[in-house]
Amino acid sequence: MTTLPERAARRCYAAMNPIHSTLYFSPDLGREFTEEGVRDSDAVYFAARAAPLGRVGAGVVAATFYNFNHELIARHVPAVWDTLSPQAALDARLRAVDSLLRRLLGEETVASKEMAEAAELALRAAEGCTRHARPLYAANADLPVPDAPHLAYWHAATLLREHRGDGHLAALLASGLDPVEALVSHTASGRGMSPKWAISSRGWTAGDWEAARERLRERGLLAADGELTEAGAELRKALEEETNRLDVAPYERLGAAGVARLTELAGGFTGTALTAGAFPADLIGKH
Repeated sequence: MTTLPERAARRCYAAMNPIHSTLYFSPDLGREFTEEGVRDSDAVYFAARAAPLGRVGAGVVAATFYNFNHELIARHVPAVWDTLSPQAALDARLRAVDSLLRRLLGEETVASKEMAEAAELALRAAEGCTRHARPLYAANADLPVPDAPHLAYWHAATLLREHRGDGHLAALLASGLDPVEALVSHTASGRGMSPKWAISSRGWTAGDWEAARERLRERGLLAADGELTEAGAELRKALEEETNRLDVAPYERLGAAGVARLTELAGGFTGTALTAGAFPADLIGKH
């Protein structure tokens, strides 16, 4: 039983996560990896996010990323490791984070006492994460914490994001949603990526998308107009509740006051980043 105010942990995560995930939409990441010889945007993403796992193959990436097409991954992994090693990818990733946060937040915020405080709080929360059955979190948790507060904050946000993500995949698997069904139902909820972004970035086709929609209709989860049915909405709600349950430990460790303060600080950073154009304008939506 949580001792935190209702949805406090979820709000804290939501305030922090954009600072982690904006990296994958940034020109900074592409620039750093291009200088290392990796120019394809898909290869950049897979190398940057999978690098903590080491020199893994496509199967491991498909298993830990869940909703990407294995065929897309296999075009780039493990071949990308012949161009740059996982350690080189991690180094390039951190350089990209540095330039990204300086660009989005500004030098004053990066060097502020508030950033140092947020990093300390987020790292303290991450001490409550657990490694078992959480491969992406565990791999990132084995990395050293960067010295600079803004990089330490991003590192902590990454730990918290991958910890929650690993738990969410367990909930998806238990729900019986395959990778494309998970994407379609999330988009139908109004909280996921638009079909354009989901299909192109995850390596599926329009035919794959429509076939998944049909399977969801057959299960009574999706209506003919593409909206979630009552049962579909309940399933997505249950998924989020189970994900929340599996992810509460870090925030319990931080405590109610710490969670409230971290949410306040993180919300300010994220608001600034969003105003600065951290994400494509058409990223989220049903159409």
